[in-house]
Formats: sequence, C-alpha cells, structure tokens
Amino acid sequence: MLVGICSVKGSPGVTTATLALAARWPVGDPLVIEADPAGGDLAARHRLTASPGLVSLAAAARRQSSAELLAEHSQQLPGGLRVVPGPVAAEQARAALGVLTTRGVRAMRAAASPQDAAVLVDVGRLDSSSPALPLIRGAEALVVMARPRADELSHVATLLNEIPTWTRTPGLVLIGDGYNRIEVEQELRVPVMGTLPDDASGAALLCGHQRGRPPEKSALGRAAARIARSLVAHVQPSAPSDGSQAGDALAAQVPAGGNGVVPR
Repeated sequence: MLVGICSVKGSPGVTTATLALAARWPVGDPLVIEADPAGGDLAARHRLTASPGLVSLAAAARRQSSAELLAEHSQQLPGGLRVVPGPVAAEQARAALGVLTTRGVRAMRAAASPQDAAVLVDVGRLDSSSPALPLIRGAEALVVMARPRADELSHVATLLNEIPTWTRTPGLVLIGDGYNRIEVEQELRVPVMGTLPDDASGAALLCGHQRGRPPEKSALGRAAARIARSLVAHVQPSAPSDGSQAGDALAAQVPAGGNGVVPR
C-alpha cells in the first residue's frame, strides 16, 4: 500500500503526522520516505547520519529496482520505525527526487505491493508542479493535512478538482483547533477523513525529544491510529477496522459545482 502525505499550504506538521500514522499502522511494518522537496527534518531531529537515505536511494535506483531497495537505504528510529530520511538541503532533495521520480518509482511500488506492506511518503507541500508528485501519483491514498483555518483551507479549495486525479483515495485531515469538521465539510463540500489534535507531549518523541508520551499512549497516537485503520480498511477491506465511517467518506468524490468557499 502506497500512501502519500502532504499539505497544500503552511506547515501543519506533515512529517510528525506521517510518523504518528506509521507508528500506529495496524498491519505489517510500514516504512516512511521523507521526500519533501524543501528538504528534510528527520535527520536533524533524530540525529541520523546523512546516509543511508533519500540521496543514496536515488543513486542505487539508477542500477536496480528491487523491493528490498527501500529497506536497504533506511534507518531505524529509537521506537523501531524504519525511515528513509531526506537531505536537509533543498537543492539535494530536489536532485534526489529528480532521479527517483524516473528511476525509483518501480522500487517503491514493489516495496508497497505485498498485502501487509505500507510505504508512507511525506512529500511536504504539494501542488501540480511539485517534483515529488510523480512519486505518489496513482498511490492507493493521498492524505492532505491542513489546519482548519481560512488561509490554509482556501488553498486546499483551489486543488479540490485536481487532487482526486492523483489518487483513487484522497482524504482531508484537519490538525489542531479552528473551524470544526462539520463546518469544513459543508463549506468545502468534501469529506473530512479525520482530525489530529495539537498534542505537544505526543509529538515530542516523534520530533526526536527524549521525553514525551509514546504514540500508543498519546492523544495524537490514538487519533492517528483511527485514521490509519480507516485507510487500511478502505484500501484493503479485509483488514481490521475500528468501525468508523471515515473509510466510506474517503471514497466520496468532489461534488460537481463545488464552490470552494471556506468558512468565514
């Protein structure tokens, strides 16, 4: 299962949310790829080495495209999660993505194809011109993260008709306080897959701090688990689910004539 995680505007915490989803993934051992064209945060936050990572993966992808390639160029976080960290410099990140989007897509698909496998790709801010878009175009799901505020939702509204062409399962996740879920759904006329709280203690460990609540005990982790179960249940209906309706909401398409208005 290949899942893209992105924002459209602002910095709602896509990388932290991606790790939370991966940490609470209900099946298998998910792998996270940090493919943000603006540069990565994982190496600095978790004191990882520069290699292996996205740059070494891109170099290896020139020669091979096996399913094992991603794992070979990953590192393990203290909690056991496997990640392919991106370079800090945007120039390096874009160069690596330039190779991966032509040579590495096959390896990503191969790694994500087994029934219990999951590859979560953090592509940062995403639009039609992003060099990371080819990595997740056609992914089983694309999760758009946004804070429920007028400025961020206005930018989401501009891509409402385009995002469903990139993936068969688009979903909107709201992070933190602002307009409530019902207001957003009514005004944007798209379903909200779920919400994540502003939970500093729950985010701390995921951001590399030594103190904080682990994902299985934090409000952030519990919310991420519900979203992860819904994603898996929707893409793989035989997988366990918490019985929520979020999976059904994900399948809904943008209604014709959506006005793209955000709450005022």
